[in-house]
Amino acid sequence: MDFWKVLLIPFACLYGFVVRIRHVLFNANILKSRSFSIPVIGVGNLSLGGTGKTPVVEYLIRLLSDESKLAVLSRGYGRNTKGFLIANQYSGHKDIGDESLQYHNKFTQNVKVAVCEDRREGITNLMQDDEKLDIILLDDSFQHRYVKPGLSILLTDFHNLYMEDYLLPAGTLRDVVSEAKRADIIIVTKTYKVLSPITRRRIKGILKPHENQSLYFSYLSYGNLIPFPGFDDHKSPKNVSTIVLFCGIANSYPLQEYLRDMCVDLLVLDFPDHHTYRKKDMNLISRTYDDAFTRNKIIITTEKDAMRLIKSDYISMLGNVPLFYIPIEVKFHGLDNANFSNQIKKYVRENKRDISVY
Repeated sequence: MDFWKVLLIPFACLYGFVVRIRHVLFNANILKSRSFSIPVIGVGNLSLGGTGKTPVVEYLIRLLSDESKLAVLSRGYGRNTKGFLIANQYSGHKDIGDESLQYHNKFTQNVKVAVCEDRREGITNLMQDDEKLDIILLDDSFQHRYVKPGLSILLTDFHNLYMEDYLLPAGTLRDVVSEAKRADIIIVTKTYKVLSPITRRRIKGILKPHENQSLYFSYLSYGNLIPFPGFDDHKSPKNVSTIVLFCGIANSYPLQEYLRDMCVDLLVLDFPDHHTYRKKDMNLISRTYDDAFTRNKIIITTEKDAMRLIKSDYISMLGNVPLFYIPIEVKFHGLDNANFSNQIKKYVRENKRDISVY
């Protein structure tokens, strides 16, 4: 631990005390957790972000939406609105948040996307809005203890396991490690594409999952570059010399490592998570691109950042440049793919509500 983290340990202890008191109140039933008659699958983490929740939620949508009527409920982080909202064709990231907008744009025909700060209210409204709804996915739900999911999925970054992290502000944990026991499933995300049995055993030894908890390992799979809407005239050159990467996500390191293999020179502009891009940001991106004295150069951002830029007043400032975003999917190692999918489907099958009584 470095010197500055040592100085922050007392504040982390104070933060941890407050968090533990809150959990004691829930465990003593002084603060009430509510369960629902519909299958509710929660996806979350113990840290501030960067564990890959969005690709996991999208994996669940693809897994379940063909056979079930599905809704995704999120807080809608970064939105300018309040209360319960269902995404529609006019929704932008300021209305429902970038992650919710991404779900809506990619799965319009398969899933209903809603946002609400109060997850109890959100679930109740979704069930009333559609009595034939089969499943609700809760995005970033692990700290929202007012709802008790029927199945809870906890994510942890392979490169920053929660057992090796510290509470805020000394580390990135927003919850105490002992609360990992509430998870039914733990997924180690962002592993290397090739994972040895020795590494799996080592990670399992660090996390020490309980006997009733399933442990799975996953990695990120990057798709082909997609031209940003309005920049469709450009195609990615076969031999890229320079890539200008700009993004506002919690952890861009895996993406940087992937893109370094695609080019000679990678120029990275990192912005805060859920960043709202301004005029000065577009000027910086444009200047960085112009200053790269190579022929085959392109600009890349993430799919989540693209959601924040689609209706931006400033995106046109980049001019006629080759601008792309890169989609991401989560993949599971070996038998984990079938085992995880089967566990999810088994839970849904055994807990589907009987809509004939509604």
